[in-house]
Amino acid sequence: MIQLSAATEADYPAIVALTNRAYREASGQASWKVETLVGGQRIDEALLRDDLAQPGAILLIARDDGGDYVGHLRLDASETGVWYLAMLTVNPDRQDGGMGRILLTAAEDHARAQGARRIRMSVIHQRTELVAWYQRRGYVLTGETGVFPYGDARFGTPTRDDLFFEMLEKPL
Repeated sequence: MIQLSAATEADYPAIVALTNRAYREASGQASWKVETLVGGQRIDEALLRDDLAQPGAILLIARDDGGDYVGHLRLDASETGVWYLAMLTVNPDRQDGGMGRILLTAAEDHARAQGARRIRMSVIHQRTELVAWYQRRGYVLTGETGVFPYGDARFGTPTRDDLFFEMLEKPL
């Protein structure tokens, strides 16, 4: 069982560290779980604060029954009932046991309980195995794409020049 609770500012350093480790450090992780297409940091505290300053944004910490911090995620609520899921992060030490699926389900349940009717997210197009993972969980490609933030080092350093985001969506 996973318990989600709102993150506090005291949690931010651990959230930044875990996000960067899970997204960008390949050691011990299957290659499809790491953004090898982008080097450097995934997030820093300033960018995290900017993200959370957006209307409706909430950062949730996931803990297991023993109280261990197993991951986190950001949800952006919307009055239209279409919420945005971002930064779904599982501690690499807890991957390969279904924790990603459990955390995704907890995020969907939380959003649904707050009135969400759909969840949207963006994934780097070239991360085909990750896109397929979300599709197996009911997310569909919308046909919408987004521009990768080239030139903004806060998001890391891309290793190629053809990156872009695919939008996925799931009805709740």
